[in-house]
Amino acid sequence: MKLSVIIPVFNEQYTLGEVVAAVRGVVWPVGVECELIIVDDASTDGTDAVIRALVAQQPELIALRQPRNQGKGAALRAGLERATGDVIVFQDADLEYAPAELPRLLAPILAGEADVVYGSRFLTSERRRVLYYWHSLGNRLLTLLSNMLTDLNLTDMETCYKMARADLLKSLPLRCDRFGIEPELTAKFAKRGARIYEVPISYRGRTYREGKKITWRDGCKALGVMLWFKLVDDLYDERYGHAILHSLSQTHRFNRWMADAIRPWLGDRVLEIGAGMGNLTEQLLPRAAYTVSDLDPLHLHYLTNRYAAHRAVTVRKVDVADATHAQGLENSFDSVVCLNVLEHVERDDAGMKNIFNALVPGGAALILVPRSMNLYGSLDTVLGHVRRYTAAELDQKLKAAGFTVEKIFTFNRLGVPGWWLNGRILKRNHFGKLQLKFYDAFVWLWRLLEHVLPWPGLSLIAVARKPAVSPA
Repeated sequence: MKLSVIIPVFNEQYTLGEVVAAVRGVVWPVGVECELIIVDDASTDGTDAVIRALVAQQPELIALRQPRNQGKGAALRAGLERATGDVIVFQDADLEYAPAELPRLLAPILAGEADVVYGSRFLTSERRRVLYYWHSLGNRLLTLLSNMLTDLNLTDMETCYKMARADLLKSLPLRCDRFGIEPELTAKFAKRGARIYEVPISYRGRTYREGKKITWRDGCKALGVMLWFKLVDDLYDERYGHAILHSLSQTHRFNRWMADAIRPWLGDRVLEIGAGMGNLTEQLLPRAAYTVSDLDPLHLHYLTNRYAAHRAVTVRKVDVADATHAQGLENSFDSVVCLNVLEHVERDDAGMKNIFNALVPGGAALILVPRSMNLYGSLDTVLGHVRRYTAAELDQKLKAAGFTVEKIFTFNRLGVPGWWLNGRILKRNHFGKLQLKFYDAFVWLWRLLEHVLPWPGLSLIAVARKPAVSPA
C-alpha cells in the first residue's frame, strides 16, 4: 500500500528540511510505500528556496505552491488533489509532532480496524513538553464541545495528526480554508460513521516566539465551524447521489414504513441487493442469515463498519446485473430484497434473472422500483435512474425471468406531489433537510392517507416467487 504524507507549510524555512528528513527516515511496515507532498501556502520567508533545494535532492518529492496565502485547510485540499496513496496523513512542518510515530497511527488501519486514526497529545505518552495552560485548556474545551455535537469521545480533536483512508477522505467536501479544517473533518468523519481510533503521541509544542501561529481567534472560529456542520449535512463530494441517499437514511419512520410493506413475505435467509447505507437493513433485522450487498465502495465500507458486530450479517459486493457476482449465491436464499436498484441498471432483465437464480424454489423476490416516466425529473438524473416503470412493464419482465408474480401494488402516494415539485418544477438535485424531517414526522398520517388518496404511489412493489417446482 501507499501512504501519502501531506505537509502544509507557511514560513517554516528553519524547520521544514528537518521535518522532511524525519519523514524520510521513518521505518515503515513491510510493503508500505511513502509519498511526500509539500504545499507551500505562499510563504514570504526563505521557505520557497528550501523547497526548491529539497526537490533538487529528491526529485520524487511533490511540491506545490499556493498563489496566495489561504490557510491550512486550503493547503490540505491542494495536497489531497495530488495525493495518490491508499491512506493519507497530515504532518505539520514545525517539529511539534514526531514523524517517527506515524507507524503507530497506521497500525489500526493496516489491521482493518479503523478508517481514521487521530494522534492524541492528551493520552498517556512517553513525553510531552509542558507549555501554555490556557492554550491546553482551550484545546480541551474545543474537544469537549466537538464531542458534545458529534457524540464522540475524542481526547484531542485539534490534533494535527489525522490519518484516514484516502477513499473516505477524498469523498469529503472540505470547505474551511484555515484552522477550522480540524473540527470540520471531525464532524464529517462522525456523520459518515467512520471507525475512529486514537493513539497516544508525544508532543513538543513551541512558543509563539518560536513561531506558533494558532491563536484564541482561531478557537472562536472553530466553535462556529462545529455549530455549522452540526446543522448542515455537507458530507459528500457529490458525484453519484450519495448526499440524497444519506438524507433518506435519516428518515427512520419512512424506512420503517417501507420495511413493513414487504415484511409479510420476508423469510429468515435474506439477500439484500443495493443496501446503500443500511437504512432498510436495520429495520429488517434480526434474521437467521442476512447478506447485505452493494456495489459502491463507500457504501460497502459503511456497511462493514455498521454491521461488524452482527454475526448473522455478511457484507458482500454484488452487481445485480453481473452473472459473475451471482456465482456462489445460487439457490441460497428464501428472500431477496431489491429496493430502488433495478432502475439504475441498463440490463434489468439480467438483474431479475440473477435474483431468480439466488432464490431457493418457492422463495420470494421483493422488488421496489420508481413508478411512471411521467415523474422522471432532476432527482432521477442525480440518482442515476435509467428508467421508471409501469406495473405492466414490471410484471412482464418478472415473468420473462421465470417468476410467478403474486402481487404488484403502488407505495407512497403522498410522495408523488413532493417528487413532482422538486424534480419536475423546481428541478432540484437534493431534498431539503427540513423538508425531509417534516415528511418523516408525519409518516403516521401518510400511512393513513395511503388508502384514501385517489392517485397511484411514487413507487411500485412487486412480490414475485420462484416456482416451487421447476417447469419441465
